[in-house]
Amino acid sequence: MTGQPLVVAIDGTSGVGKSTVARRLAVALDVPYLETGAMYRALGLKVDQMGVDPANREIVEALASDLDLELRRNPDGTVEVLLDGRRLGEEARQPRISEITSAISTYPGVRRVMVAHQRSFAESAGAVVEGRDIGTKVFPDTPHKFFLQAPLATRVRRRLKQLEESGQSNLSADELMREVSERDERDSTRAESPLTVNSSYRIVDTGSRSIEEVVQMILEEIR
Repeated sequence: MTGQPLVVAIDGTSGVGKSTVARRLAVALDVPYLETGAMYRALGLKVDQMGVDPANREIVEALASDLDLELRRNPDGTVEVLLDGRRLGEEARQPRISEITSAISTYPGVRRVMVAHQRSFAESAGAVVEGRDIGTKVFPDTPHKFFLQAPLATRVRRRLKQLEESGQSNLSADELMREVSERDERDSTRAESPLTVNSSYRIVDTGSRSIEEVVQMILEEIR
């Protein structure tokens, strides 16, 4: 790759298809795919393992600063998150860890640590970066910003299917809808790097389009 590394920001709420779209875009563009949420989940898992109260901001931020976190690019372009030298597994996607992660990701000290990791990686290798504040806070200068959105019911249905396929959830659709709604509220109202969208983004509705259609639309915009 010549010139500045290509950085594509994919933002949006949970369940809009960010991970799937970002992963396929990265393959098509031949750059790494970086799921920032996995990095926060790694810390959430560590908080749970250590028995730390997620509400204790001081201890959580200290834990983030000392976290043994590594980003490793695989031959297929995906980026693995390693916690304490071990690949982050599906246990980090359990509903309990999701709740912890959503709470601790609001802390400024946590976000500073994670953003430093993300910038260091993407600025050297380029990346399709997926999260909630990539285009506003992490890489505000990239011209390639896309905000994915879909109706709440669609997002809940997708998330429920994902959890059922991995055998991790006994949540009902109503419980999951409440959880997703509460997370949306926290992400949108947190003081540090809230989920926002501005005029620099291209808005993409994933509720009425297939993944293939969404990916093709974004590729055309980038190219």
